[in-house]
Amino acid sequence: MGIYVNPTGRSFELAINSEIFVDKSGLIKETNKCINTLQRYMCVSRPRRFGKSMAMDMLSAYYGRKTDAENLFKGLKISHDESYDRHINKYDVLKINMQDFLSVTHSVDDMLKMLCEYITDDFSIECKDIIFRDKSNIVRVMQDVFMSTGRPFVILIDEWDCLFREFTQDKEAQKKYLDFLRGWLKDKDYIALAYMTGILPIKKYGSHSALNMFTEYSMTDMGALAEYFGFTDDEVRELCDRYDMDFEEARAWYNGYKLVSHSKYGVKKYAMYSPKSVVEAMLKHKFGTYWNQTETYEALKVYIQMNMDGLKDAVIKMLAGESEKINTGTFENDMTSFATKDDVLTLLVHLGYLTYDSETEEVSIPNREVSKEYLNAISTMDWDEVSKSIKASQKLLESLWNMNGAAVADGIDKAHNEISILRYNDENSLSCTINLAFYSAREYYSIVRELPTGKGFADVCFIPRVSHLDKPAVVIEFKYDKNVDGAISQIKSRQYVEALKDYKGNLLLVGINYDKKTKEHQCVIEKWKL
Repeated sequence: MGIYVNPTGRSFELAINSEIFVDKSGLIKETNKCINTLQRYMCVSRPRRFGKSMAMDMLSAYYGRKTDAENLFKGLKISHDESYDRHINKYDVLKINMQDFLSVTHSVDDMLKMLCEYITDDFSIECKDIIFRDKSNIVRVMQDVFMSTGRPFVILIDEWDCLFREFTQDKEAQKKYLDFLRGWLKDKDYIALAYMTGILPIKKYGSHSALNMFTEYSMTDMGALAEYFGFTDDEVRELCDRYDMDFEEARAWYNGYKLVSHSKYGVKKYAMYSPKSVVEAMLKHKFGTYWNQTETYEALKVYIQMNMDGLKDAVIKMLAGESEKINTGTFENDMTSFATKDDVLTLLVHLGYLTYDSETEEVSIPNREVSKEYLNAISTMDWDEVSKSIKASQKLLESLWNMNGAAVADGIDKAHNEISILRYNDENSLSCTINLAFYSAREYYSIVRELPTGKGFADVCFIPRVSHLDKPAVVIEFKYDKNVDGAISQIKSRQYVEALKDYKGNLLLVGINYDKKTKEHQCVIEKWKL
């Protein structure tokens, strides 16, 4: 029932023996810095299927007294760290999955009562020689064990936030749960390390949190733990080499979760991949939607159809490949308390449906796999104009390939007229229209905005991915109420084609202008030969 005192390490052994195992043992170096210090409380929130539970299995295998840790960690990264011998197999480990208790109880009181009973029963079996003062009091029980053995505990709590995800409206139950955790964990001498994982950051009430002793590592501020949840570029590249899979395709499908790590050595930026998806793609030798299979698009649909000022516009912008500025500071760390659209978008960051750039304070849709979830959700909503525009985008792209400028202009006109957000008065808003109209281009291209080339920056470049080299590369220049031929001239005079010179003979130059008087677009397409 989700309680393990001094686990055997079997779960981590299974992970190591799997066909694909990516060494994330560097995480232990970071937890070793915190163990037996004032920083011994750590809460890591990550989207589902991002390696949270496996990390917990690894920590329990390393710290637990009864595991064969020396053999399990032999050759892994942590084995070369100076802190390795100091903590291996030194602690009593208590590993708990809160979801196991919530799933068989009907109230927070029953859940906490069962949790306490299981913990004390397991300790009674584990520590037969100890005389317990009060077996109904979990704090007393743990104090008695600690006083008898002299060994502090490593407490590992998985799915810590399950109650907030399932008892979404019961604020009293949520508060009672947080108060229980506070009374059990805060300032207790018997704790060497308290490490919790879940999807949501710690819930705050008013101006304070019941668990304010925890350092949080979330999708909006991951700190030093950024590289240990999800796969890095180098890790995915290595897997693609091993399984003979196209790395560019893997990047388009699964990359894009932006995380920043700050340390005395400087700032490191990561664009992490969904590990579940990468592993499935490698083993099945096929790119597809795998992360989403563990939960339907209905979860996303609930949030993006909320009637909040500007929320729909923000989602449309992001479908077009744009970013949206948000304030994450008002988010209350639950799934029901939304004061603004920013709160909804912040939740979608924690759920994995958006990525957050902490430097620009902007959110965006991370990759093709997640973008498909938005399309699935939108197809069942009353966003008909968006669905029509996206469905028409393949035909628009074919018109581009056929160099039919009039058809391209007509297609962009339709996208502009159908979607209310796409009302613009400058080249930036024109860009949003065109990028959404060409949504299907992501199937074949890496799309780069503001690509530095020659003597300036090309507005948009479509660069064919390796598996689609039969498609032409494309340089697009936008103009607002100017001359469409001037757009083509600018591409040539500023040498925008230099960055794509390898595509000579298979490169299209595209100029697009919006005329304020006629309220129509013009498009000119030329084939460029060096």
